Amino acid sequence: MGVLDKFSLGGRTALVTGGYRGLGRAFAAGLAEAGADVVIGARDAVASQRAAEALAEETGRTVVGVGLDVNDRESGRAAIQAALDATGRFDILVNNAGACVHRPALDVPDDEWDSVFATNVDGLWKLSQEAARHFTTVGGGTIVNIGSISAHIVNRPQWQPAYNASKAAVHQLTKSLAAEWAPLNIRVNAVAPGYVKTEMAPVDEPQFKARWIDDAPMQRYAVPEEIAPTVVFLASPASSFMTGSVVVIDGGYTLH
Repeated sequence: MGVLDKFSLGGRTALVTGGYRGLGRAFAAGLAEAGADVVIGARDAVASQRAAEALAEETGRTVVGVGLDVNDRESGRAAIQAALDATGRFDILVNNAGACVHRPALDVPDDEWDSVFATNVDGLWKLSQEAARHFTTVGGGTIVNIGSISAHIVNRPQWQPAYNASKAAVHQLTKSLAAEWAPLNIRVNAVAPGYVKTEMAPVDEPQFKARWIDDAPMQRYAVPEEIAPTVVFLASPASSFMTGSVVVIDGGYTLH
């Protein structure tokens, strides 16, 4: 097998949560371009289906869009079953669905805190557990979690304590599951992006430029297509000796 062949995902099926826009859409596209069939799952079933149809036309892969609430175990099982029904297999889970709220800590209400953790941590945990149950029946699988540099730093000028804490939990959970599931041939890694231009990150707004852009050595933000190749790498045999790693992609932002 040549080195580039190790990046191929031909014959595999991936589920990408929150995959119809932003980073998730780029991840789904990257996986499909690498040869994988893809299930796009998000709460907005119609948007997921539209994105799936477009991606299938672009790549020629089997791409299915489904409604998915990551906090509902039955919904998660149904998304996994959709992968099995459409392609006969399920090999890769990309936990991309996320929520973020900008608010000073003293002003954060309980329901807002709980909502961020419900999506970013609880939902990731539940779907990872359901995926791993399946992977144990087929000899293994791969999980890629989408963390953040917010697990390592306190972002400024906006305050987002719930998001920061939730992403730190994602990184530690990634390591915990990697250690426990390695004997089951289940690899668990994470990507920690810096500032990326998406619907969730208003990178173009002038009030953020001094902290978000000027503080980074590369002095720019990323676009989702710059993060997707690392997700493909972590999902592929090219990273076969990696588990429990958190790969930072931030234009040097977290350098000291």
